[in-house]
Amino acid sequence: MFDERMILGIWDGHDAGAALVAGEKILFAVNEERLTRRKLEVGFPRLSIGACLEHAGLVPAQIRTVAASTTDPAKTLTRLFPRLKEEYYLIRRRKMAPRRADPFKKAFKYRFTELAPNAISGMLSRAWLERQLQAIGFADFRLELVDHHFAHASAAALCCGFPEALILTLDGVGDGLCGSLRTWKGGDLSLLAALPARRSLGIFFEHVTNLMNMRELEDEGKVMALANFAYPIPDAENPMMDIIGTKGLDIVSPYSSTEMFRRLRGILWRYPSEQFAHMAQRVLEKSAADLAEEALKRTGLKRMAVAGGVFSNIKMNMRLVELPGLERLFVFPHMGDGGLAIGAALAANRTLHGESACRLDDLYLGPAYATEKIPESVGGEFRIHRTDDPVAEAARFILAGEIILWFQGRMEIGPRSLGHRSILARPDNRAIKDRLNLLLKKRVWYQPFCPSMLVEDAPALLETQGQEIRDNRFMTMGFRVRPERLPLMEGVINVDGTCRPQFVGDEAPRYRALLRRLKETLGFGVVLNTSFNLHGEPMVCAPGEAVEMLRRTGIRYLFMEDWLIENKRAENH
Repeated sequence: MFDERMILGIWDGHDAGAALVAGEKILFAVNEERLTRRKLEVGFPRLSIGACLEHAGLVPAQIRTVAASTTDPAKTLTRLFPRLKEEYYLIRRRKMAPRRADPFKKAFKYRFTELAPNAISGMLSRAWLERQLQAIGFADFRLELVDHHFAHASAAALCCGFPEALILTLDGVGDGLCGSLRTWKGGDLSLLAALPARRSLGIFFEHVTNLMNMRELEDEGKVMALANFAYPIPDAENPMMDIIGTKGLDIVSPYSSTEMFRRLRGILWRYPSEQFAHMAQRVLEKSAADLAEEALKRTGLKRMAVAGGVFSNIKMNMRLVELPGLERLFVFPHMGDGGLAIGAALAANRTLHGESACRLDDLYLGPAYATEKIPESVGGEFRIHRTDDPVAEAARFILAGEIILWFQGRMEIGPRSLGHRSILARPDNRAIKDRLNLLLKKRVWYQPFCPSMLVEDAPALLETQGQEIRDNRFMTMGFRVRPERLPLMEGVINVDGTCRPQFVGDEAPRYRALLRRLKETLGFGVVLNTSFNLHGEPMVCAPGEAVEMLRRTGIRYLFMEDWLIENKRAENH
């Protein structure tokens, strides 16, 4: 499989990972958390690099080009002194109690992370990365350093499939910016506007998450979900509208990051949590929409592709779809920093080899495991047998009201389970949803689950409003469920009647066959699909982890490739 034009992309920050790219294809990609079993792992991705090389049958010395992202002073400092990054990781994930000096450290962190890269930070980051790579066997390689937001933009542009588009990136902070606007025409990415980090929509929403006693960089989706339980208020009465917004192609705010935090804390004191969340969500939606609308007007472009952690907010993405004159919108499915390894590799591939497109047919880019070795991971407390028709048996259990574990093929990349590492159940049973939330996933009650559905059934289930739904097949966009289909979708909708669907085509043959079998009874090919993990843990990757989760939960059935594994101790639900 050796190809001298292969590029290894790496990311060694929040949600670290690695990706291997050649030609127009992403050959392999994985995030370090799936291998270390620490959610949103930070640090140099040694295990991810090893998995990339193992998949390709290569040794490190055969790789000629490595691409890495982000060389700002803050990132460089945490490379040189990894204890700083580890300490922040432990505090953020509530694994270590905060200390008296932490508020001062936090204020310093926000100011320091706003600094743009310079010659010294670039030189030090390059030297550190080269040492790490040489220590694991890399030799005679070229290290390409890619700007943080250029990596995000490259992932969006090269994977969108549009010949021309507006490319918008938004996140917390990276290389001195919180976002960027670019045009994509004829394979050329041209900068339209750079958005300085000191006024960041991502940091704004991070503050909101933190103030609600949730984990920033992880629980922003909870804020989005809770926002649906508040009464809407006019923008003129929303005090957060004065904290941050847009003007032309700029994000504007009268406050620094730390002052913004204090102002938001004062607002939270006056409002209930759900109202606070709603007001923040409205500010985010309006600001992003106003920024994108202005850029579309100035460029005359009709299509847009986006990346960056802010675009994990599907309600905001729904608002963008409604922009006048916007014909199509593509959200890069691994939109957060966990996708930077892919973005860096694609950027270098375009610069060095002229590759200006990437076929993103599916997201099953991680490790796979040999079917014949699966019984080795199963202990004596389980029944295991090989089944001739796992699809038929799984459908029968789901229709009978069982929750099943479903482990097939190569693991997904990105934050969403897509039918290869999934927990599945009927879509129309609220009791099953509540059991999943409270007993198994151990999540807050107001977080909804998501559906997977046959792509051809989507227009009959959802209000697609003329969208090209194939642009966002991987749970990156919210859709409103058709009123007549609400009973069928009761277990997979939010309180406002929306859902975040996966549209399944031919890229997942066994999963598609399961949906087709469910359709025979339900009338449509749809299933409740949530990630194969417990809340706060990474999605399972290897067979042993799947079996361990079967052991820890009250779920009875695990389908792993062609094997059916039954937990004999489970209650019969």
